[in-house]
Amino acid sequence: MSKKRELTYAAALALGVLILANPLEAQAAETTLVRNTVSQPAGVSTLIQADLTEDEYIQTANTAEETYWGYRNIGIAQVDNNLNIREIPDESGKLVGKLPKDAACEIISTEGNWAYIQSGEVEGYVNLDYLLTGVDAKLKARELVETIATVTTDALKIREEPNTECGVLTTVPEGEELEVVEVMDGWVKINLDDEAYYVCADYVEISDKLPTAITMTELLYGQGVSDLRVDLCQYAKQFLGNPYVWGGTSLTNGADCSGFVLSVFKNFGYSLPHHSGSQANSGTQISISEVQPGDLIFYGKNGSINHVAIYIGNGQVIHASSPSTGIKISNYNYRSPVKAVRILP
Repeated sequence: MSKKRELTYAAALALGVLILANPLEAQAAETTLVRNTVSQPAGVSTLIQADLTEDEYIQTANTAEETYWGYRNIGIAQVDNNLNIREIPDESGKLVGKLPKDAACEIISTEGNWAYIQSGEVEGYVNLDYLLTGVDAKLKARELVETIATVTTDALKIREEPNTECGVLTTVPEGEELEVVEVMDGWVKINLDDEAYYVCADYVEISDKLPTAITMTELLYGQGVSDLRVDLCQYAKQFLGNPYVWGGTSLTNGADCSGFVLSVFKNFGYSLPHHSGSQANSGTQISISEVQPGDLIFYGKNGSINHVAIYIGNGQVIHASSPSTGIKISNYNYRSPVKAVRILP
C-alpha cells in the first residue's frame, strides 16, 4: 500500500462524481481505481491508484469532464429567478441573456468575481456569487439532469396509449423537446403539461440534458406592441422557473396553468376565472395568426380545453407546465393550439 496515494477529499469526490456519471469514460481514461472508505462524511469514498500522483488524478478527472453532459467546467445558476448574463464583467454591462434558476453553463474563464460563460446560444459574464462551481455544481447537475425526447419528424403524433389504434391527442413539430417518463419497447412515455402520453420511439432522439440560458432575442418583442402588453409579459417572465402547483394561484409559491394566467392578469386589473376552459370563453376570440404578446393561447384534449399559456412574442408562450418543469417558456406550437383569446385592449 506504500505506493498508493490518497487524494484530497475534494479531488476524490470530484472523481467519484465523474465515474458515477460516466463509467465508460473512466475506463477509456485507462485508470484503475480502488474505493477505500475513509474518515469522511458518510457515503464518501477516497479513490486511490498505485501509479498516479494527485496532480495526475486531477488531470484525468479534467479529461473525463469533457463528456460530463457536454460540459468540461460546469456551472449551475444559484438564483431565485434568473441570473443576468452581461456583455462585460460589470453590473452596468449590457444584458445579452439570462440564465434561469438551476440552468447550466460552461465556465470558460474567470476574472475577479466574474465568470465568462457559454450556455445554449449565449456567451457573456455572470457574477460568481450566484453560480455553483466545481464539485458542488457537479452534484447539483446530477440532481437536475433530465431525460428528453427530441422530435425528429415533421409532426409527431401524441397518443393516449402506446399503440397506433388509439386516438391522437395532438401533434408536435420537429425539434420540440419532450420530458421522458419511461422508455418502452418501441414507445416512449412522455409528460405533456403534467399528463402522461406516448410517442413512437422511431421518431424521437433520447438524450440527457440540463436547462440552458435564454437569449435576449427570446425575451424581446416586435414593433407596435403596446406598453401594457410589454409590461404584462415582462411581469410574467420574472416568475420563470417558479413551481407548478395544481390548484395554486401563487406566482412565487406555485400555480397551475390557469392560476398563473389569473394572477398575472390580476396584477394589471383584469379578473379571470380559475379554469382554462372558462378563461377560453373570456375576452374576444381571435385567430392564431393574429396573436400579439399578452394574448392567451389554449390547448385541448378530446375536444375540451385543458391548458392555457400567455403568448410573449417571437413564436413563444410562457405557462405553468408541470410539477417537474414549473413555469417555463415554450414554442407556441409545442403542441397544437386550438384557440386564441384577446383579453387586453
